[in-house]
Amino acid sequence: MSTVQPQGDQLKKAVKWISEKRKENPDINLPKLVDDAGFQFDLSPKDSEFLLRFVKNDDDQNPA
Repeated sequence: MSTVQPQGDQLKKAVKWISEKRKENPDINLPKLVDDAGFQFDLSPKDSEFLLRFVKNDDDQNPA
């Protein structure tokens, strides 16, 4: 089964940014972080929804 990858430079930058923020603070509020990333990287609502699903799915596959 192939892994879903985000499309678009801004979305990829947002995924990287979220990953870095979560390394700094693993207990950070994920929906708030995704919302912040949406503003910082000028993501569409559709991209923000994808981003939230993407990072939640990553949590499910890689529990701490």
